[in-house]
Amino acid sequence: MSKSESHLDVRTALKQGLAQLREAHVPSFTLAAELLLLHVLGRDRTWLYAHPEEQVSTTDADIFFKLIARRVEGEPTQHLTGKQEFWGLEFEVTPDVLIPRPETEHVIEVALDRLALRELRAGRKQTLTGEGLQIADIGTGSGCIAIALAKELPAANFIATDISPAALAVAKRNATRHAVADRIDFCEASLLVLHSPLATRHSPLSFDLIASNPPYIGRREAPSLPREVRDHEPHSALFGGEEGYELYADLITQAANHLKPGGILVLELGHNSLPAVQPLLEASAWTNVGVTNDLAGIPRVLAAEKA
Repeated sequence: MSKSESHLDVRTALKQGLAQLREAHVPSFTLAAELLLLHVLGRDRTWLYAHPEEQVSTTDADIFFKLIARRVEGEPTQHLTGKQEFWGLEFEVTPDVLIPRPETEHVIEVALDRLALRELRAGRKQTLTGEGLQIADIGTGSGCIAIALAKELPAANFIATDISPAALAVAKRNATRHAVADRIDFCEASLLVLHSPLATRHSPLSFDLIASNPPYIGRREAPSLPREVRDHEPHSALFGGEEGYELYADLITQAANHLKPGGILVLELGHNSLPAVQPLLEASAWTNVGVTNDLAGIPRVLAAEKA
């Protein structure tokens, strides 16, 4: 059956799309085919498998197979659908931002755990709303860290920085979508170097929590990256220098200057960054340093408190 022919049902369309992706050795080809078909049809997965004989219009089939062809050429599924789920929330993604990864959810978990532990140590009640808390998300990208934390801490206020104005535009739209835009100040900045009224409005600029998923891939690793990542995600959000861990020293120094005493720093790590980054927290400015592994057993989150 020709893929442009009418009388194509859901099962056949999915099967044909899946076969094309598998033949091209596209990773997670089943999931990619499903997500692209769901996107075109405006349906959810439950509907997809409950209605395998439902007819797909010629127009929808044409759009679907064009998206399949683009995925075969290496475009990420998330760029084709314009969205990615993170922390149970749907985020708009574009080629201007890093696609949120599941392992970054560990940053949210560690941040919330550390804040709760601090409340416990202080003898305060455990209903953490974030009241009075000032939180910074450095290199916000799509806004996923700041927005997820803002949903969990409905009384906290945030500053989210990024060096890319295009990324900030996406993050602002995501904050509006999730009804937290009134509590997040988005600021164009390199790390925590703020050139904006924020520095005076929040004077002195000090935080209870600083979280960051900084660029941490080494440029020398670029040839070994999947083409979906190397060719389609923003290099400013991927590469942290030749080795990959160059940005952490400045980030940790700035965090030490901008965290309140007892304030918490939570950093996502690259797969091999820990040996280079952990010694930076051995200075007297830091205490309670901890490492959290991701589900693959890779050291993924480094956290510490300002002494």
